[in-house]
Amino acid sequence: LACWAHARREFERALDNDRSRAEKALLMIQQLYAVERQAKQGKLTPEQTKTLRLEKSLPVINGLGKWIFEEIKNMLPKSQIGKAMAYAYVRWDGLSAYLYDGNLQIDNNLCENALRPCCLGRKNYLFAGSHQAAQRAAMIYSFFAICKKHEVNPFQWLKYTLENIMTINHKNLKDLYPQNYKRKLQESNM
Repeated sequence: LACWAHARREFERALDNDRSRAEKALLMIQQLYAVERQAKQGKLTPEQTKTLRLEKSLPVINGLGKWIFEEIKNMLPKSQIGKAMAYAYVRWDGLSAYLYDGNLQIDNNLCENALRPCCLGRKNYLFAGSHQAAQRAAMIYSFFAICKKHEVNPFQWLKYTLENIMTINHKNLKDLYPQNYKRKLQESNM
């Protein structure tokens, strides 16, 4: 599996040295993302997403692949457009793989965005003070990531947890996890 966002970035870099070819590729890639937006807005099932992709994205990918295969022969390999085409060309099977499984994403932006806070803070973690402090910081990051995933307000969850942690049986600590806190809130609102 390869990432269309990375392939797109390569063509964006090529806009300065070969605008017409780079724009052609970017317009085709934009069509692929439009299909993904349509699937998301329509709240399609994975099977419906696959069908939509095969109907609308496959012809675009085939056209882009054919065009790259023809054009790459005439490109200087060290030119930015040549590098962009080579990047896509060597990853073509991976770039096309998402079409055949509606559970797969067109890119890995979701994963990269989830990891970004950890990567940005990596140097700061060297100065946590101790191994225990670093472990505690990692736990808090994990809890806040779970809050984000389950659409739980981290401040409200943390307040609830701190208010209830001393009164809960240690065997039931899982009840304080963000996803379980949300379930408990939903049950109390019914």
